[in-house]
Amino acid sequence: MKSIRRCQHIISFIIVMFIIGMAVLVLKIQREAPFYMMNSDHHELGFVYDRKGDVLFDGTGENQYPENYFIDIGNIIGDDSGQMNNTLVAQNIEKLNNYSFSGGLTSNGRASIYTTMDHEANRAVYNAFGYQEGCVVAYNYATGDILVSTSLPSIDVTQGYDAIDSFKPGTLMSKTLYKTIPGSTQKVSTVISALEIMGAERLFSKSYTCTGQYINRTGLNIDCHNIYGHGTLNIQQAVENSCNPFFAQLIEDDDLPLDRLIEQYRKLGYAVNGDEDKYFDIDGIQCERASTNLTDKYEFTTQWGCIGQGDTIVSPMQLMMWQSAIANGTGRMTMPHLIDHCVNVNGTVTDAAKIEYSEQLFSPETAATMKQILLTNGANHYAYSISGYNVGVKSGTAQVDEGANENSLLVGFVDDPAFPVAFCILIEKKNEGFLTTEQIAQVLLDNLRADF
Repeated sequence: MKSIRRCQHIISFIIVMFIIGMAVLVLKIQREAPFYMMNSDHHELGFVYDRKGDVLFDGTGENQYPENYFIDIGNIIGDDSGQMNNTLVAQNIEKLNNYSFSGGLTSNGRASIYTTMDHEANRAVYNAFGYQEGCVVAYNYATGDILVSTSLPSIDVTQGYDAIDSFKPGTLMSKTLYKTIPGSTQKVSTVISALEIMGAERLFSKSYTCTGQYINRTGLNIDCHNIYGHGTLNIQQAVENSCNPFFAQLIEDDDLPLDRLIEQYRKLGYAVNGDEDKYFDIDGIQCERASTNLTDKYEFTTQWGCIGQGDTIVSPMQLMMWQSAIANGTGRMTMPHLIDHCVNVNGTVTDAAKIEYSEQLFSPETAATMKQILLTNGANHYAYSISGYNVGVKSGTAQVDEGANENSLLVGFVDDPAFPVAFCILIEKKNEGFLTTEQIAQVLLDNLRADF
């Protein structure tokens, strides 16, 4: 009897373990089958839509679209070809999976990504560039919704990659995500740092004289774009005139210690003097982090870096994000996102976006002062060229290709709680055409107005 009971226990144990094993196997297959299907030659993908329901990516490849319908968003939305990795589709392809273990592979699946983008506005901005190149990024600084992210040259992914060897440099990447020389838009970071270190009263009490050129303490020249000079300026006038000699003298000022300047740059998110050059994440997409070298406040490269040349490089995305920390008055950036929500193969809503903020970059008092500086600049110099909007802005001209060419940049925000848009505009090789950043800004804002 004992041996029979022992055998019964053993058999029962084996049966229980078999059932458990089968349950684990079924669960494993249920979870992992979509992964293997997604990496097979027979996967079926869903759609990516803009905020109004326009298709930005068609995973079926069966529908017909007008020629170049996707060209304005090709290198940020991407596709599943493997040619572009740092795109929305490539980094979120599992969210477009139209396979389930229970339902199998189906073109009737409802897997989709609903983005925050405005395809119509994006295309209007893209078209405004004409034959010139560059990029534009804009978002709602109250919510973090990226509304426009266009980069030229680009590609209509439905046309394929047969001519890839003839593509222009930059075609397969969104320039909004990658570092560029910021030019005088960098002066925003320098003013923020000075406000944090000195305080507004002391900074506004400072004045320096510009004669068209400043010879720093190491005997090197910091040239002004105005060869005749600007005379004696305060900080507001220096920002409005974008005066390089003023800022070189500000960096040398004893009230702006280099160690504290470096500390504040790091708080803003710069990798300084060889810090680990990390990325920040936007729905799986990597955006490069700003970097610079600040080693000697009396030396040319450090001064030039604080002015926007030297070793300083920043992505248009990050330049835009700093504007949000100014515009929202908190000193904390509104973190951007491209995905509003997703729908899985069964029609269930997932991954709904949430409003998120950065750590404290600078004080609300600094935000308020910097905001007024930029709004005054906008009112005094951009009221006619960007009409109909109360904008705070800072322009910049960046010398690139070892001084052979110049890029034009504009960063800013609309000071309107009903229309909270921040932006960064980059026009490459600006002297090869007649396009201005103000013209792009006007097209951008006019086409985004309907979204609010």
